[in-house]
Formats: sequence, structure tokens, C-alpha cells
Amino acid sequence: MKLQQIAVLPTSEARSELSAIVSRFRSEGSDSTPIYFGSHRKPEGVILPYSLWQELLEQLENMEIENMVHERTWDKSDPRPFEEIIKKLDLKKPI
Repeated sequence: MKLQQIAVLPTSEARSELSAIVSRFRSEGSDSTPIYFGSHRKPEGVILPYSLWQELLEQLENMEIENMVHERTWDKSDPRPFEEIIKKLDLKKPI
């Protein structure tokens, strides 16, 4: 996966702008753009709003749960139709 071109602040500039960055995070919340910093314009770290961090962690957790459910319910030696598995687990079929 290739990331889009990003602006990378020198580490010293990110450090000196930290108060302004936090102030922007407070006002913009999760909509605020993460700040990339590093040496020689090579990204080595990122600063992002805590609310965005929480959202990302929640999404990762949901993906992990989805993978666990998929692994535990998909038995290749028992290729029953999805509807039969739903019925066996006494679940409602998704809309």
C-alpha cells in the first residue's frame, strides 16, 4: 500500500510547534490532520489527536474480532451454507 505524498516536518520544528499542534487538535478534534516528522524529510514519527487514536484502536479491535469470528466459524472440512451456520448458532441473518 503506497501512502499519498505527505509533508514531513523536521523534528526540531515539530518540537517547537508542539503547543500550536495541540491547540489545533483541541479545536479540530479527530478531523485534525496528523503531523509527520523526521530527519531529512523522511517520516519517522507521527503526532495525531488522541480522539483519532481512540477511533483507530476501536477499528483495529473490531477487525481483530471479525478475524477471530471468521477463523472460528469457517471450517473448511465442513463447507455448510452460511444460512445453515446462522441457524445453528441461533443468529439472525444480516440484512
